[in-house]
This record gives sequence, C-alpha cells and structure tokens, in this order.
Amino acid sequence: MSLGDDQGSGGYGGTRVRLPEGDDGNPYGTPRRTGRSSSRSLVTVVGVVVVLIAAIAFANRGGDDSASTAESPADKPRTSPTAPTGTKPVPSGYAHDEQGAQSAAANYAVSLGSTGMFTADTRHEIVDALYTPDAAAALRAPMDAAYSAGFLAKLGLDADGAPPKGSTFVSRTTPLGSTVQKYSATDARVSVWYLGLLGMAGEKTTDPVTSSYRTWTFDLRWTDGDWKIVKDTQEDGPVPVPGDQRAATSEEISKAIEEYGGFTYAR
Repeated sequence: MSLGDDQGSGGYGGTRVRLPEGDDGNPYGTPRRTGRSSSRSLVTVVGVVVVLIAAIAFANRGGDDSASTAESPADKPRTSPTAPTGTKPVPSGYAHDEQGAQSAAANYAVSLGSTGMFTADTRHEIVDALYTPDAAAALRAPMDAAYSAGFLAKLGLDADGAPPKGSTFVSRTTPLGSTVQKYSATDARVSVWYLGLLGMAGEKTTDPVTSSYRTWTFDLRWTDGDWKIVKDTQEDGPVPVPGDQRAATSEEISKAIEEYGGFTYAR
C-alpha cells in the first residue's frame, strides 16, 4: 500500500498503490537510452507493477498546511488532516552513507504510500523527485494508466482522486524498521518493513480503513548528490499476531486522521 498525510481533499500521505499485472512515479521527457538503460527501465516498470498490486486487490474487494490554524475546543487538539510534519512535501537531501540510504528509503516509502499518489499532479511531482530520471520516465505512463478513473472509483474516489463529501480517504505508510541489504558508494539496496493503512472513513463507506504489514525493498543509486530509486519491489509481512483490541468505528478513524497529522519524515 504505494504508502505522510491523508486527504479529505488531497496531499501527501502514506500506504500504497499497486499496478495490476498487465495494467495492474513523473519526468518531463524521455531521455535517449542505450540498450543497457532500456533494459534497466524495463526492470523498473516490472518492479512497479509488483508494487501496485495490493491496492488493486483491496479495491476489488468489494488541504493544505494552513487548513486548521484556529483554536479548537479545550477538550480537543488542533486538527490538520492534510498537513504532515516536515518543511518539504517530498523529502530529499540525504547523507552519502548507509544511514542516509536507510533514511531515504524509509521516507520514500512514506511519500509513495501517500494520498498524493492518487492525484496526477502530486503523483508526477513525487515520482520525479524520488526516482532517477530514466526510471521516472519509464514509470509515468504505466502509473497514470494504473490510477485510472475506474480504479479510483473502486476506492470510492472521483476521477480527480477526491473522496465523497463527508468522507476521509486514508492512505498512510508507517515504517517500522529498515535494513541495508547491500551498499557501495554508488548503489544501495534497502528494505523497509512498514505498517500501512488504506480505506475510506465515512458513514456510508463500503471499504473501511484496514491495516497491513509489508516489506518494501528499494534499489537506490547516488545521483546528482542524492539517493534516487532505480527500482522497487514489495512482499507481504512479517505480520504480527493480531491483538484483542476493539476495532474503531468509522467516525473514530475519521477523527483520529483529522487530529493526528501524518509524517513526511520517517527517520
């Protein structure tokens, strides 16, 4: 679940979208490629196809930072449902070492699992910022096709990625830990274990917010002074044994999402 904040009207949030196999992120032009780079781009597209499968399966199951600056009642905290912490909506600028690679991977999972991925403009911005130029160029068309009006409708969103009035679309990724699979001065592979939330909170929703545990693995390359994604894959788990807590009502989830803004920076 392609894993900052949740939207009543838009923004960057966290949990992810998967392309369905076969059909089921934004460059400004496709650069000339050699045969080797074309092969690399193909691998990237295949990786994203895998990454986006879970949200499609879920669907088939059947504001801005200034949005809340006024004082709330004494018994209620201020709310800011679409404003994650952090000064930049798409995090960037990581140390050129193993810790920097882990920070990049964890924060990229947050951005790619956010509600921003469900609207074209913000999706393009996120993908352009996080992937290498070649990878971003190869991903634009497949991702735009995956986030089709039909797919968004299955999640209860309109063609622009907005939820119905009175409902809150939830998509968040919360990294639980990360590990470096391999590292060099130019390339790194980092896996991020995360908890994802996805669904619609509202009185008439047929897709309540559910949680899932997955592992997201990023192949990163040091490009233009920062870590950028070359390709990424996901797999289920590890999944802990469920506790005995009562599931919250839709109203309680909506209130929590409004009162507790997501995080732009995971580590």
